[in-house]
Amino acid sequence: MSVRPTRRAVLAGLAAALAGRAPAKAGPAPRIVSLDYALAEMLVGIGIPPVGVAGAEDWDVWVVEPPLPPGVVDVGAGLEPNLELLAALKPDMILTTPYVAAVGPLASRIAPVREFALYAGGDPLARARAAALELGHMVGRPDAAGAYLAAADRAFDALAGRVARLRPPPIAVVAFQDARHARIFGRPGLYQSVMDRIGLSNAWTGEANDWGFGVMAVEDLASLTPDLHLMSLEPVPPDAAPTLARSPLWTALPFVAARRVSVLPASLMFGGVSSALRFARLAVEDLEARA
Repeated sequence: MSVRPTRRAVLAGLAAALAGRAPAKAGPAPRIVSLDYALAEMLVGIGIPPVGVAGAEDWDVWVVEPPLPPGVVDVGAGLEPNLELLAALKPDMILTTPYVAAVGPLASRIAPVREFALYAGGDPLARARAAALELGHMVGRPDAAGAYLAAADRAFDALAGRVARLRPPPIAVVAFQDARHARIFGRPGLYQSVMDRIGLSNAWTGEANDWGFGVMAVEDLASLTPDLHLMSLEPVPPDAAPTLARSPLWTALPFVAARRVSVLPASLMFGGVSSALRFARLAVEDLEARA
């Protein structure tokens, strides 16, 4: 007669993985709640989706891919999760980041808390890869994590080959805040990591914050190389497009006049491996469609 491992056994396995030792026996998948989209998307990619995610209601707006499996519970905002609901889920572990670190002391009363810093300097894609491997060990699926990353590498390599054949112009990636201002993305952000990985040149090399973006007035886009291709990310504020279409400043920009402007579907700017691959694929498909 088989006996289902207890919650204590699952926690012991997690502790062993965190200490760098594989548990002696693979148990059931631990119940994990993620207060961060990037960590949640990589758990889904590994095949062990979390039981709860902060902001799950907006997953299809900001993350999109991979789809969040049915039954994953929305535990509220990352900075203000519903602690009663969190406790009711009986998680074996709660995943956080430095951005939601203030929640850690309260969350730790419910379950062990593990913090990952994907955006703390360095290459966020490399950090995400390392986190995916660690998550794989934590949930007792190191082979699944390795396969997930190997598949991503194959996809990145294929996209890099397509970029090499295209020889596209420099690109600038923006997210409009309103009709007059946009976030513009560079180093050390995830989109820059992706551009480096697949061979795209960034038209913007200015100073960025720790998340990899600066804020630029629309008219200042004229200071960038005139042959660039502008990629704007959804969601776009509803008043931005019609206002820009009537703006002489906007329509006079060389890349606008040449119709080298795209609107890409959403991909998470603070995401992990899956979000990085989604952005890479969307960017290359757009460039190919316009070649």
